[in-house]
Order: sequence, then C-alpha cells, then structure tokens
Amino acid sequence: MLVRCLLVVALAAVVAAAAGRLALAKENNGGRARWQVYSPAPSPKKHPCLENPPNMTENTGGEAGDVVHGYGGLECYVTGSRRSGGRAVILVSDYYGFRAPKLRKKADKVAYQLGCYVVVPDLLFGDPYTDDPARPFEEWIKTHSPVEAAEKTKPLIAALKKDGTSTVGVGGYCWGGKVAVELSKTEETKAVVISHPALVVVDDMKEVICPIEILGGELDTISPPQLIHQLEDALDQDKRASSNCRLATLIR
Repeated sequence: MLVRCLLVVALAAVVAAAAGRLALAKENNGGRARWQVYSPAPSPKKHPCLENPPNMTENTGGEAGDVVHGYGGLECYVTGSRRSGGRAVILVSDYYGFRAPKLRKKADKVAYQLGCYVVVPDLLFGDPYTDDPARPFEEWIKTHSPVEAAEKTKPLIAALKKDGTSTVGVGGYCWGGKVAVELSKTEETKAVVISHPALVVVDDMKEVICPIEILGGELDTISPPQLIHQLEDALDQDKRASSNCRLATLIR
C-alpha cells in the first residue's frame, strides 16, 4: 500500500508539472526532443525544472492541512490523519519549495484518497529559488545541497516515528528527487519514488537499500531516457537492491 501511495505522489507530480515543462522544451526545439549532457548545475535557460515555475498565488480551493513549526526541526505542511495505520509519506519539493499551492493540493489528495499522513517539509528553509536575475541559479544552488537537506530530514523521520509512525516513505520531484535518493540509502525509509529527478547520478543507485521507483519523462532533458536506463541498470547490478521493487518508467 505504501509503494502505491508513493507512486500516486510521483505520477501526480509528473503529470502536472513535467508535462508542461517537457512540452515547452520540445516546442523550443522545433518539435524534436533535445538530449543534453547531464550537468549538476545547469543554467536556468536549459534547466527544465525552471522553465515553468509554479504559480504561488494560485487559488486551488483551499488547503486541507496545516503548517506546523519545529516538527523535527522543520517547518512543514501536514495533511491527513496521524491515525493512518502508522504510515506516512514525506513529499519533497522542487527548487521552488513547499509553499506551492498545487504541491499542497496533491499532498491533500494523497492523504485523503490513500489514508496516508503526508508531510511536506520546507527543506529550503524559507529561501526557495525565485527566478531573481540578481541571484542566478548557479549561485543559489551552492547553498541548497540536497545531500544536506536529506540529513536534515532525518530528525523529521525520527519525530514521525516518535509520534507513532511505523513506516515512512519518501516521494521527491526534481531537486526533491535527489533528496529522496539520499534517504533511500538509509534504514529510515521503507520505499522511495522519484520523478523528473535532478542531480541524481548512476553511482547513487549503488547505495540504494530500499524499494525505489524512478519516473522519467520521454522528452526530459535533465534526466533523459538514457540516464533513467543507466540508473535502472545500476540497480539491477546491486545485490542489495536485487530483491527490492525497483522500476524505471518513462512517461510520454
């Protein structure tokens, strides 16, 4: 059930966000897919995660959850009942952070439909990327390491378990995909789903120890099909992951 819950999280993110960005990338290239060499710090003009930023003032009809402060040391949007059979999902945002209305709406939907307690932490600590020309992406990303963010998520997982959660899964989109992968290397999480991942490399898969689902876009330029298949191959070669559910899927 947890894996299914995480899959819904990832699919929702892919359909709502990646589709628009990948379509735009295709249109800008005369209708053809354009594969780029993977770069850990691409420029804003070439980074699909930045081509279609979320509307932070969009009215999505209200939020079912609440913002809490100091939960595992983090500000978080939480939704769903804590009495959810001991299951929780941590949903990690892209570069634009946890305040995006549609992101919270998706968290509400997963919590309601699948009975999961969903937590969306502010792992950018009030400093999301804002498309400010005075602060280029290459400078902003230097102070927002997804590896460090994963470490700062561990106290949140501990807080969830202290509150009675027995099983924690993580879903991550774009920048959040790298955070989720880092957490898949630990004993703290039981399942992980990443979609349209940024900054994830083949060597990461050699350390994965929990079930993982990787969702990539057929026209994705930051994580093209070639990279997705390489990630899958690396999982297949890892004996620690051989008995786990690990899939790589391309979304058209």
